Amino acid sequence: MFENLKIALIGEGSWATAIVKILQQNIKNIIWVIRDADMALQIKETGHNPLYISDIEINTNIVTLVQTVKEAISQANVILVVLPAAFIESSMEGITEDDFKNKFIFSATKGMIPSCHKTVCSFFNENFNVPFNQLGFISGPSHAEEVALERLTFLTILSSNIEMAAKMGEMFNCRYIRTIISDDIIGAEYVTSLKNVMAIAAGVSHGLGYGDNYLSVLVSNAIREIQSFLNIIFPAERDLLKYVYLGDLLVTCYSQFSRNRNLGTMIGKGYTVKSAQLEMNMIAEGYYTAKSIMEICREKNIEMPITQAMYRILYERYSPSVEMKLLTDKLK
Repeated sequence: MFENLKIALIGEGSWATAIVKILQQNIKNIIWVIRDADMALQIKETGHNPLYISDIEINTNIVTLVQTVKEAISQANVILVVLPAAFIESSMEGITEDDFKNKFIFSATKGMIPSCHKTVCSFFNENFNVPFNQLGFISGPSHAEEVALERLTFLTILSSNIEMAAKMGEMFNCRYIRTIISDDIIGAEYVTSLKNVMAIAAGVSHGLGYGDNYLSVLVSNAIREIQSFLNIIFPAERDLLKYVYLGDLLVTCYSQFSRNRNLGTMIGKGYTVKSAQLEMNMIAEGYYTAKSIMEICREKNIEMPITQAMYRILYERYSPSVEMKLLTDKLK
């Protein structure tokens, strides 16, 4: 079914590695950008990513490793972007809109481009003139660690091009992955970016000693805050109770695998933001998203108590305990 399909995968981390695991079951030609020569050599020799989820087996007969984004794009007709949002713009240096001509781009990144405060699909549309019918978004709830363990995971494939979304869904479907399709690309991108900020708040509350009773109230307010934001920024008919929205928020706020929750927990326990980031050695997208959303809130005069509290903690060095007490008075 996918004999003529060539997929370029841009990203080296946990989720990118998990996606390789999934796709190599259905796709026979995957081009994976691994910029570090030593890392590429280890993958070729051992069939494992030495840095991320190293127990995943990589079929090097199917997966071709290249060092540059341009080389990968030139060989593929579908591009999967699985980079932290903060690194996407720099990773596309030297790439022109001609490089993306007649190619489909699917983002699996849950964050916003820091320099312009755009979602990833909007960034490719506005900066490279990629039409929205050639853009898509892949969302969970889907922690890479559980995919590696082959625990049943549900994904949503989003695109205005429903035919391409369905085809992408078929590429991902396997014994432990189920997919549905949707066309709410921008809405889902905003929700899955914002849920990372909410997860930092959940972590801060946990680190400060607040319990599950409090967290349930915080998360209830988080979904309402997200809904209010969407009603202003990108209103549409959508059911936020669907798993692509609420499910992703819940798993990110509660899971032990959530790097955003873990960042918040460390901050709540007394780490500085910088020291927590250094110790984690992984990107928590909510750190960058908080700043982007704050810029939008200032421009549109939107009130978002949880997001604003996290921004003050993350960027203005406000006391986590004081901010959470002030936030608590605003919860309903």
